[in-house]
Amino acid sequence: MFYKLAISFFIIVIFASCKKKETIACIEVGIGEASWYGPGLHGNITASGERFNMNDFTAAHRKLKFGTFLKVTNTKNNLSVIVKINDRGPFNLKRVIDLSKASAGKIGMLNSGIAEVKMEITGYEHINFSSLYKHYQNLLIIKSKKH
Repeated sequence: MFYKLAISFFIIVIFASCKKKETIACIEVGIGEASWYGPGLHGNITASGERFNMNDFTAAHRKLKFGTFLKVTNTKNNLSVIVKINDRGPFNLKRVIDLSKASAGKIGMLNSGIAEVKMEITGYEHINFSSLYKHYQNLLIIKSKKH
């Protein structure tokens, strides 16, 4: 039993170290209204299976693939941030993206709560064994809380 556990751990460590970010030429996604979210959802599981951390540079988008990296630029002050899509939303149909609190702060929209932004795809993160394992661990945590 211990032998199987040790081998499994070794394989996980190897795959976890193979995390890649592939970059591509910037592809404009569009312009629209952004909002931000954070304190009430901090620590919850996102639609991608990751834990939401309002201090990470992440965002929620309705259609873009999880792991997509976006350059989000506030059109009013020209400040930009690179975020990773790891959740679904926003649920307000007037908005095109929900940014984490840290991302919103980086582009100067914390006080206003909303801002017009331009979005460009800058790359994406490959799905790998490490992210699938994290998702599995999160599911186990959720299951144990229900009992």
